[in-house]
Amino acid sequence: MIRLSHVSKSYGDEVVVDDASLSVEPGEVVAIIGPSGVGKTTLLRMLALFLRPDEGTVELDGTSVWEADEDTRLELRRRVGMVFQEASLFDASVARNVEYGLRIRRGWDDRLRDGLRSILGSNGTPEAVEGALDVVGLDDKLGQEADSLSGGEAQRVSFARALAYDPTYLLLDEPTSDLDPRNTGLIEEAISEARDRGLGVVVATHDMHQAERIADRVGVLLGDGFTEVGPTETIFEDPSDERTRKFISGELVY
Repeated sequence: MIRLSHVSKSYGDEVVVDDASLSVEPGEVVAIIGPSGVGKTTLLRMLALFLRPDEGTVELDGTSVWEADEDTRLELRRRVGMVFQEASLFDASVARNVEYGLRIRRGWDDRLRDGLRSILGSNGTPEAVEGALDVVGLDDKLGQEADSLSGGEAQRVSFARALAYDPTYLLLDEPTSDLDPRNTGLIEEAISEARDRGLGVVVATHDMHQAERIADRVGVLLGDGFTEVGPTETIFEDPSDERTRKFISGELVY
């Protein structure tokens, strides 16, 4: 699992994340909910091993990431994929955009030999890319230029690019922000399929209804760490912390 233990992160005098702990296992979806500006993206970046916390520890499958040597840390990073809030695609075909992650993360030949077919059932380059796009419902867009896609389609290509290199953990930062209902639904279906394939998925979202739909567990982040982390049904129907209850009911306004 990925485990954050009592992590804190500040930028100058501003404390962005304070004493937060969270664990994520393969085969589950964890949603992080909270208002804008409480540190959800910073927390994701620590989970993605992009940011080193000022305090606390980050472990991936028992290895303390920031105590490991640089080569080990690089290998651990390759097991974590991240999809950002805004899709950033290259001026190339959809297929070339999805291929990029394979080439960068492990090398094209190693990727095909060692892992992709275990997730997507593919034995060759075209099938590998098509498999990732099939998960997000875009296998018919293989040769289309990325700059001709809608915003929702572009975000789904970003999802496919992260999924294609077979990470163990997939992190998504507001993946359906400003998307229409159809694209939102397709990305939520892709998240569920990723979980069913054994990935650990973390979704940071301000949409509490989305968290309720897709997550196995929910963490409520309110600016001073998590008020609580627990099963989705418990968080929404019987939270143990009064701040959680007020936030979910709309009584606590940020």
